[in-house]
Amino acid sequence: MQQRKIGQFSVSAIGLGCMNMSAGYGPRPEAAYAEKLLNQALDEGYTFLDTAAMYGMGHNEELIGTCLASRREEYVLASKCGIFKNAQGKTETNGRPEVLQKTCEDSLRRLNTDVIDLYYLHRPDPDVPIEESVGALSRMVEQGKVRLIGLSEVSDDTLHRAYATHPIAALQSEYSLWSRTPERKVLKSCADLGIAFVPFAPLGRQFLTGKACDITSMAENDYRLTFARPRFEPDNYAANAKLLGPFEKIAEQQNCSMAQLALAWLLAQGEFIVPIPGTKHIDYMSENLQAGELVLDENTVAELDELINEQSVSGDRYIAEMMQSSDAERD
Repeated sequence: MQQRKIGQFSVSAIGLGCMNMSAGYGPRPEAAYAEKLLNQALDEGYTFLDTAAMYGMGHNEELIGTCLASRREEYVLASKCGIFKNAQGKTETNGRPEVLQKTCEDSLRRLNTDVIDLYYLHRPDPDVPIEESVGALSRMVEQGKVRLIGLSEVSDDTLHRAYATHPIAALQSEYSLWSRTPERKVLKSCADLGIAFVPFAPLGRQFLTGKACDITSMAENDYRLTFARPRFEPDNYAANAKLLGPFEKIAEQQNCSMAQLALAWLLAQGEFIVPIPGTKHIDYMSENLQAGELVLDENTVAELDELINEQSVSGDRYIAEMMQSSDAERD
């Protein structure tokens, strides 16, 4: 399996996004099935697992901490702080140092571990200077509770301000053929600074697998019905679906699935890129990992660039409120 670097760690070129086993895309799988998926993922070669305090509001961290308790040394563990439920039970973004410290301690307990290998600020808090939030994370490193610091969905300016406070090992943002925001500035900054770039939603929230549907057929608790709705509205989805026929033909030429093609395109963007496709299906988990062995030639990469990009796709990646409040969109 191809390996890539995140700080001092060598990890599988494809990581496993664990959110879907707790929240986001319809009902959770049965606990026994999720346990089988996680253990099989390690057996097949995944060595980088990604979770967060907000995924299932603690459920996902508890799942990993329970199911993989005896295998903690076999993988690099990433989690996130900065978004969780407040005392009133509402989800909020909060980057105050004392809140981040408590979230870390709670996460360590749920994850059944003494240290988190890579700890991200899940989103920057607009009411707290990034230097204060990253300063809090740096103290967790000093305490031995965190090994590396990461950021998620930040602008280039925020990245550089954070990096001046403490070295940043990884930046996680949405990035795929149809979501190119990082290409504006932060992708180059990561390459220049030696920061790993970790694309979430690398399969376009299932669209690039060819298995997605529009919002009229989604389960009630599907995130695509709320913040990621625009591209799955019936009219936009119908327009976007026209891209899938040519995309499938390229996948056939490469003797791979559409999902594998989308992931291979990401890997071709740089050695510092480590996608984390999420799934709650064992078959998809195995399929995604195999993309790490697929190498695309320059002509194929260029053909994919021309076919699917933010100009050829209909609809924004987020609803208007989130687009306006997103720090990453300020580049």
